[in-house]
Amino acid sequence: MTSSDKPDNAAASTETTAGHTGVAAMDWAAASVDPQYRAAVVDLLGALAYGELSAFERLAEDAKLAPTLADKAELAKMASAEFHHFERLRDRLAEIGEEPTHAMEPFVAAYDGFHKQTAPSDWLEGLVKAYVGDSIASDFYREVAARLDSDTRALVLAVLDDTGHGGFAVEKVRAAIDADPRVGGRLALWARRLMGEALSQSQRVVADRDALSTMLVGGVADGFDLAEVGRMFSRITEAHTKRMAALGLAA
Repeated sequence: MTSSDKPDNAAASTETTAGHTGVAAMDWAAASVDPQYRAAVVDLLGALAYGELSAFERLAEDAKLAPTLADKAELAKMASAEFHHFERLRDRLAEIGEEPTHAMEPFVAAYDGFHKQTAPSDWLEGLVKAYVGDSIASDFYREVAARLDSDTRALVLAVLDDTGHGGFAVEKVRAAIDADPRVGGRLALWARRLMGEALSQSQRVVADRDALSTMLVGGVADGFDLAEVGRMFSRITEAHTKRMAALGLAA
């Protein structure tokens, strides 16, 4: 899953401030004794795995729209990195005794629906979608990761590492706006739409999965309550505003 540079990530400081207590201080062997926690992690890994597989497919498709061979090769490299992330998640699910396809299936409709509603019309919209849309999802998962057991947290943070798409997108979009300032208005509207759709998708996924929703509002993972969920989405929105500025777009 593509993401922005780490300093702009919404959860960059979350892990430091939250500290490691309760579940977050445990390893997988200790934390997974709780069946509800285990179910939440399986859901989380399943959602992430399908997200990485989708990102691989989209980047491969976006490469076809690339204006130069160099751009095509760069996107192909990023697609390969996304598939490697998918493999790590798939293998982890199998390692803990879960069937990867079964774990991913509940999230197919939400992801596919989001991508159907936000299909880019050109190369630049595709770049903005990967940079803005995927980064919002990455921020959400980083927030959750701060409350996970140490083994699962390490895996989640590793697969959310930037594949290089952030800097690539910023460079290309800024160059396009410099060449034709009118492009900025269109892309700003597009990014706002992505923001709304991505947040709605995240909320729908959580609402549909009891274990995940419990993890967020308290009861499985420490430190989250309804007020904290609100603050979490505020941090995600703030990080989005910073990314828009990096692209040279108005939030």
